[in-house]
Amino acid sequence: MSDLFTTQQARQFDAVSAVSRLIATGDLDRKVLNEACNAAFNGSNANGAWSQRDSFEIMEQGLVHHARTLEPITSIEQIAILDQLSRALPTQTVRSEDQIRFQQFSTPLELAGLMILLAQPKPSDTVLEPSAGNGALVAMLPKVKGLHLNELDGKRKAILEMQFTNASVTSFDGAMLSAHLPKAILPTLILMNPPFARSEGRGKDRYAAVRHLRSAISRLAANGRIVAIMPEWFTPEGPMRKIYEATFDGCTVAQSYLLQKSYLKQGTSIAIRLLVIDKRPGPNQPMVIQGDSVAKIASKIVIPARRTLPAPQPATQQPGQASISLFKAARSGKTSAVPLSKPRVSNAAIELNYTSLETPRPLGKQSGVYLPYRPSRLDICNAAAHPTALVESVAMGSIPAPVPDYRPKILERVLRDKLVSEAQLETLIYAGTAWSQFLPGRYKPDEEGVGLSPKEDGDQYRKGYFLGDGTGAGKGRQIAICILDSWLSGRRRNIWVSKNESLLEDARRDWQAIGGLAADIQPLSGWKIDEPITMGDGILFMTFPTLRSQRQDATRLRQVLNWAGSDYEGIMAFDESHEMGGVAGGEGALGKTKGSQQGIAGVRLQNHLPLARVLYASATGASDVNNLAYAVRLGLWGEGTSFANRENFISEIRAGGIAAMELVSRDLKALGLYQARALSFAGVGLCCANRSAGSGWPLKAFGHATR
Repeated sequence: MSDLFTTQQARQFDAVSAVSRLIATGDLDRKVLNEACNAAFNGSNANGAWSQRDSFEIMEQGLVHHARTLEPITSIEQIAILDQLSRALPTQTVRSEDQIRFQQFSTPLELAGLMILLAQPKPSDTVLEPSAGNGALVAMLPKVKGLHLNELDGKRKAILEMQFTNASVTSFDGAMLSAHLPKAILPTLILMNPPFARSEGRGKDRYAAVRHLRSAISRLAANGRIVAIMPEWFTPEGPMRKIYEATFDGCTVAQSYLLQKSYLKQGTSIAIRLLVIDKRPGPNQPMVIQGDSVAKIASKIVIPARRTLPAPQPATQQPGQASISLFKAARSGKTSAVPLSKPRVSNAAIELNYTSLETPRPLGKQSGVYLPYRPSRLDICNAAAHPTALVESVAMGSIPAPVPDYRPKILERVLRDKLVSEAQLETLIYAGTAWSQFLPGRYKPDEEGVGLSPKEDGDQYRKGYFLGDGTGAGKGRQIAICILDSWLSGRRRNIWVSKNESLLEDARRDWQAIGGLAADIQPLSGWKIDEPITMGDGILFMTFPTLRSQRQDATRLRQVLNWAGSDYEGIMAFDESHEMGGVAGGEGALGKTKGSQQGIAGVRLQNHLPLARVLYASATGASDVNNLAYAVRLGLWGEGTSFANRENFISEIRAGGIAAMELVSRDLKALGLYQARALSFAGVGLCCANRSAGSGWPLKAFGHATR
């Protein structure tokens, strides 16, 4: 029994039993319900012993208690009986703060019965209800192999544990259930009624239901089924089209029902969409059946059979190789459409095979100030060329990179399906080589500020890598492939910092493209600033503004450090890292400026996790000395360099101007710590001459590359 099950809740459960008996006899009305509550709580609504909302909650729980005594739902005829039962109940007229916060609009009993019928449960099923509420969706479920209920509200969770003694019960945010649920729980059938407009930690959230559905699909076993209540606006039309299609990538939407007034007894006229989803490739835009209520569409319902498909075999795993369970359920449009008659292609983790070139490749033909790009020291087996030709500046292209020695791990399908290009794999190899090295000396972070002080008893700091590619080279995909290598090597916690919250979906897109799941990446904003991060394995996404935020004594930085642990060795990727460029301050229009708070937070994060594999990614990394001032892992100053400290480095390089920055970039590339490529504009014609002349745009020679 839950520790939350208090004396008051025990009295409430007594009232639930009494109300259940009244529902069975058809004698429950508003007056009788109030009398049952008076008896259970030894007091009335007037003197505060219970609230009107409490009475409705007890009525719903009593209805579930009664439903569990009924025959399991197996036919459409049973739905009419449930509809009559619901119509006889008092209409709910009061809402509580908890109901609004948790979006607690319990599933009407006749709708729950229809969902079970559409689900077609089997004795071999493991069933999950991600937002269980009072348990209406599983109350009339036939006997199944396993039942798992998840409910965020602690009060309801306690009642569920009393009602469903045969089920395991957890209390996670349903939007992050795929990341938090124990790995042993792999549902084959999910029944869900998620919150529509609010998320835990986000408050108002229009896409809350979509987040919950995506998480459910991620956790669902291959070929499993979901029957979900969704908002009426969740359609493949208009502005929701891309989100709808991305959500159902690799899935079949077998049926869609639009119910206009099915929640009237719950006190709302909201319309809902009922979807039947199978986790197998197929069409996702079925004909929509519409009606006011379940009773109105009963004659139009055709029960969709559940197909039995061969379950995918686990990936071959070599002795001593880290588990790759995160990707066993990976799916993409290309691989999922392979006919079932063909043998399954292996998706095992493999070591990337490449040949090092002792003699650098000869330079290509110069065009303007650019050279065509190809890895100078590597020949990667079966690697795909980049979709668009890449170039380097002559200054950078004339410096060959060193011979690398790191052998990264990737998934076999990454090479087979050409999901990552040769240039992007080169980044993975050189970044891994850099991360196998350490900066000279030992240091400890300064108690104040962003400095590192030499200490004999300090820590060694792992070197970092700077990715300076321009737009189109795929920096997000390169961050994702580096994290994939980290995961397959057993480092299952990784950090992704970016410019703003909207880039979360871009990060998920790149991660999914190489075999990951969208739910593997969870935003830091999903947790309140003063609570611990409960995610185990996965990628923690945060923005620079979020990282710098604090409230009284609680800071996001400390929250992240507590989650990572002092021995953290995963990836720490700073996408758009120039957002930390103000860490050193500088000269502004009104004189000297202090260092930016988000720059300081980013550097302190690096300083407190010395073993982290730091990846900087910015197309403007070498445009200004301040855009390297935060790059504490490149060995630009300190022991073994020409600059005693950061301040000395900044002042001398700033005095040397852009020429000095170019020298720094060339030196970093020669050390294997920096790369900067851009898309070629070869073949792109001139803009209209009149327009160019009128706008002041510089004319470019036809065929010459530009940035």
